[in-house]
Amino acid sequence: MQGTSQLVFYLYGMKIIATNIGKSTTVSWNGGEIQTGIFKYPTTEPITLQKEAVGSDTIANRKVHGGEDKACYLFSSEHYPYWKNLYPNLDWNWGMFGENLTVEGMDESQMRVGDIYSIGSALVQVSQPREPCFKLGIRFGDQGILKAFIAHGYPGTYVRVLEEGTVTVGDELVLRERSENPLTISQFYGLLFARKKESHLVQLAVNNTALPLHKRERLKKYLPSA
Repeated sequence: MQGTSQLVFYLYGMKIIATNIGKSTTVSWNGGEIQTGIFKYPTTEPITLQKEAVGSDTIANRKVHGGEDKACYLFSSEHYPYWKNLYPNLDWNWGMFGENLTVEGMDESQMRVGDIYSIGSALVQVSQPREPCFKLGIRFGDQGILKAFIAHGYPGTYVRVLEEGTVTVGDELVLRERSENPLTISQFYGLLFARKKESHLVQLAVNNTALPLHKRERLKKYLPSA
């Protein structure tokens, strides 16, 4: 019964505790200067989830961020204490991981790729986990966080926006449609970085049409029949 109670909380107990956006910031990198939108901070105003981005937010490199499959990034507030313990000297606030929405009660091990939620007046679909890049290292002042972030196994998730709308602090994530494919964000995240990939998870990923096509195509070579 304990597991059932936890699942019920997951399905109905997720709430937005911070809405975060960032301005373009110039940083030094490899002897030059680059622009980044990784420095996000809480806003007191509602944010608008659009088809390919969050309104008023900054996406410096649209080749790897934004777009239909990465329109908005969600990260769980439950993971913050772990990282605060590792980086106690940083100036902590919500948005530290570059997330647009900081969510209380979100569990990647229960959230399925393809789940559909309403948030505020928006309707979104879980699309893929976040894969860390060097800009997260810039945000934390330590490129070593990339390996640590992968090893920790709680990446947060991107969503695609099925219906545009506004989201504000206090809004709940309400599950509208549970994906029939049982692949969770945590399982897919582990699969991406596993040296030996479990065939049944590869098959679930290849069959999951909520995942971006290019990711499914790359995994086909790991199927036994390939």
